[in-house]
Amino acid sequence: MRVLLIGANGYLGRFVADRLLADPAVQLTALGRGDDADVRFDLASGSPGALTRFLDAVHPGVVVNCAGATRGGARELARHNTVAVATVCEALRRSGCGARLVQIGCGAEYGPSQPGSSTAEDAVPRPGGPYGVSKLAATELVLGSGLDAVVLRVFSPAGPGTPAGSPLGRLAEAMRRAMQSGDGELKLGGLGAQRDFIDVRDVARAVHAASLSAAQGVINIGSGRAVRLRDAAATLARVAGYGGALHELDGPPGPLRASIGHPRGESDHASPVAYPYPDGCGSWQQADVRTARDRLGWRPRINLEESLADIWMEAACRM
Repeated sequence: MRVLLIGANGYLGRFVADRLLADPAVQLTALGRGDDADVRFDLASGSPGALTRFLDAVHPGVVVNCAGATRGGARELARHNTVAVATVCEALRRSGCGARLVQIGCGAEYGPSQPGSSTAEDAVPRPGGPYGVSKLAATELVLGSGLDAVVLRVFSPAGPGTPAGSPLGRLAEAMRRAMQSGDGELKLGGLGAQRDFIDVRDVARAVHAASLSAAQGVINIGSGRAVRLRDAAATLARVAGYGGALHELDGPPGPLRASIGHPRGESDHASPVAYPYPDGCGSWQQADVRTARDRLGWRPRINLEESLADIWMEAACRM
């Protein structure tokens, strides 16, 4: 099976590439903006015609699109998350390769949900910010393209390679600095939100399964369990062996054994971070993952403690 992977040098793309390369039946070609790509191509500025010519030359059976942007202004997000996907869909329609498309979506497309609920694929999407809007628009383009396509809505990825700017990445970095300097206290904010964390390696397994399947439409990829960031922080502190006192700025008063966010000075106390995820999803998000089980034969394997241990291992290497 010849697979064209777009965005192979990104956070998710690196693990998807590793997973696909481990399959001896897969012949992988990486397309992206970086120097390490087999072919350099910018989806946001490249023409569908140029991509069509490449597809006709390579003739992949599957195209996996992991490219996109998670931060930036509305214009930048629309360019990298929506216009880029429009280019992929148009190129595939023009091409004679007949490739299947596996598009990486995100849980932010759903927007806020009722605490205690599990969001299934038939929920009406109401994204609460420009990132979710740009990803939802991309999903609608894929679903309306007439292609053999599936969109994997990935919830909150975690594990090795977690970006330093993410909530868990910020926590690990704050803890590293505290331990390195001998600080016995951290003041942190943004612990109230609950998110469905899923390890990036489990995401890669889902992409692999979707590439081999005939499933179409939208499929949620998550753990199926919402975890309060305060509890995830407690686990990370235990893994790291951090024994200092951590104070939650926007939660119940008094010291906590662990928190999440970034260090703050005294001048920051008046404006704690309410929701550290810039995803517009409010205080709660939990995926219903039964469709992934039934249509892909996929279940998450890596628990959050292992994901957090890998995040800490990378942070500790910088000490």
